[in-house]
Amino acid sequence: MGADQPIASAPPSLFAGVEPLEVFVELLADIDLGTSPTEFYDRICEAICRLTTMRRAAIFMADAARRRVRAIGSYGIPFEQLSGIRPTLVNTPIAQRALLEDNVVVVSERIEDAVPPEYAKLLGITTLVCTPLSAGGYAYGVICADRGGGTFELSDGERHLLWTLGKTAALVAAARNVTRQQERMRRLGERLDLAREVHESVLQRLFGVSLALGAEQPLDRAERERCRIEMQEALSDLRRALERPLAPLPPETGTTLAAELERVRRSPGMVVEVDWHGESSVPADLEPLAQSVLAEALRNIAKHADPTRVEVAVSRDEEDFVLEVRNDGARPGGEEAGMGLRLATFEAIQQGGTVESGPLDGDRWRVRLVVPLQQDVE
Repeated sequence: MGADQPIASAPPSLFAGVEPLEVFVELLADIDLGTSPTEFYDRICEAICRLTTMRRAAIFMADAARRRVRAIGSYGIPFEQLSGIRPTLVNTPIAQRALLEDNVVVVSERIEDAVPPEYAKLLGITTLVCTPLSAGGYAYGVICADRGGGTFELSDGERHLLWTLGKTAALVAAARNVTRQQERMRRLGERLDLAREVHESVLQRLFGVSLALGAEQPLDRAERERCRIEMQEALSDLRRALERPLAPLPPETGTTLAAELERVRRSPGMVVEVDWHGESSVPADLEPLAQSVLAEALRNIAKHADPTRVEVAVSRDEEDFVLEVRNDGARPGGEEAGMGLRLATFEAIQQGGTVESGPLDGDRWRVRLVVPLQQDVE
C-alpha cells in the first residue's frame, strides 16, 4: 500500500468477538524470565498490530537506571532504527498529551512537531497514533503506531480497543517487573545466605588461626597441626560455598558499552572524559557486566560526590579486560560500596573477575573492573 493512499477506518465488525487477552496469552506463553526485554515488548507490539489495523508499532518506556526514555520493543519496524532515538516529554508532545489525558491521541498534520524529527523522517509517517501505556495511576510509557502510510481517522471502536490494549500491556509489563523483582530478591537472599555461610564457617576458622599465630609464645607441634587442619577445613568450606551460583548474569541490555559511554559523554550535567585505549573491544559476554559496573559507578558518583570531572578508561590486552571509572569531588562518609556495586561485584566474581572501589589521593575515588580473558577470545 502506497504512502499516499488513504486507509479507511476499520469497520466495527472487525472488532466483534476479538479477545485481546487470548492474543496476549498466545504471544507471551513461551516468555520466561530469561527472555530479553526487547523480545518481550516486541511480542506486545505484535499483539497490538494483530488486534488492530495498525501495521507498525513501537513501545517507548522510561529507563530509570539510565534516566532516559528509549525504544524497548517494536513490530513492523527494525528495532535498530529506533535505538538511537531519544524522546522526551518536551520533544514528544503527542506522548505528553496522551499520558496527561489518559487517552489515545491521533496526529495527521505537522507530525515532525509531535515527535522527534528523526522518528518522523525515519518512518515516513503520515498519521501517527499514540496510546498511553499506563495503569493504576502509573505511567510506564507510550505505544506509537501507524498503518504504514496514508491519512486516516480512528473509529470509536478501534480507539477504545487501543486504549484497552494500552492498559492490558501496562498490566502485563507491571506483572513481569514484579516477577523479575521477586526473582531478584530471591537471588539476593541466596547470596546473603552464602555470605552468612562464609562468615560463620570460613572466617571463624581463619580468625581462630590468626589468634593462634598472633600469640607471643611459639606454637608447639600439636598446635601447628591444629592450625594446618583448620586452614584445610576453611579452604574446603570456601570451595563448597563457591561451587554454588553466586548471582544471575546481568541481563542483555540491547546496547553496548561504547554507546552508553557516548550517551553519558553527551549528557548535560556530569563532565565525562573517555579514554578507550587503542583498538580495545568489549567481549560480547562481558557487555552486560561492563554496563552494569559503569551504571553503578556513575549512580554512586551522582549520589556521593560533587565531581568536576569523571574519567572512564577502557582497555583490553591478551590477558584482561579493564574498565576503570575515576572522579573527584568525593564527599566524606561515602567510603562503603552500596548494594548495587556489591551486586555488580558478585556478577564479576561469577565471571572470574573482580570489582575494586576505594579512595585515591585527595578527594578522588575509583571503581575498577578487571576480568581475565580466556586465551581463545579473539
